[in-house]
Amino acid sequence: MKFLAAAVQMLACDDKAANLEQASRWVRKAAGEGARVIALPEVFNWRGDKASERRSAEPIPGPTSAAMSQIARELGIYLLAGSILEEISENDKAYNTSLLFGPAGQPLASYRKIHLFDVDLANGISALESATRARGKNVFVDEKELCAMGLSICYDLRFPELYRDLVARGARLVFVPSAFTAYTGKAHWETLLRARAIENQVYMIAPDQFGKNPRSFETYGHSMVVDPWGRVVAVAPEGPGVVLAEIDLDYLARIREELPVLSHRQLR
Repeated sequence: MKFLAAAVQMLACDDKAANLEQASRWVRKAAGEGARVIALPEVFNWRGDKASERRSAEPIPGPTSAAMSQIARELGIYLLAGSILEEISENDKAYNTSLLFGPAGQPLASYRKIHLFDVDLANGISALESATRARGKNVFVDEKELCAMGLSICYDLRFPELYRDLVARGARLVFVPSAFTAYTGKAHWETLLRARAIENQVYMIAPDQFGKNPRSFETYGHSMVVDPWGRVVAVAPEGPGVVLAEIDLDYLARIREELPVLSHRQLR
């Protein structure tokens, strides 16, 4: 089986209405070009300063999830709503939550980011996600629909055991919606995506934010799709836009048959 998938590249700001309009426009463009699976970046609906994060969080279901459900239903697509900040009742923190919708607008899976980005980088970027965000606990693969799709978010990419768990649960395609820093992205983004694709023999769909946000760090862009052989089959240029690539599940099955590393794995 083959189908087209798309990764949306955009720069979110602290204006939710503008972000949702931009996201909707690119999703529609991708669907118009034949994409059946479309993925948005991490925190695509709002990205601002730390002090405003809790006020910008939403319940799920809520306004953004309802808007994403509606557009998935209208276009008849599988839509990965990259991530939004999910309100936690009686808590001053929020979850960073990814949502997957089916072509009838039905919620298929949700995933709360497990690995939080607490770093102090040499270029001056200091991020402490755990100060405002709560850690998720559960791994999710949707196995009921087009193909088994695994969910992850941004910093998760540095933790290979998560992706091995997703594959053990049946994933053949894995999403990595991101707001990857420009500094680390130049050094590690493509390498990490290709490594996770090669070692797990899966398609990686990685929509990333790009450019300078005045209230946060600069992001890398280079949204891409990587195939199970580790080839970058689509990559976005600078600026907002959409990249599309063919997902070929028969090709994936052939790679796993010819090079059966997953069945050769030894636990010690």
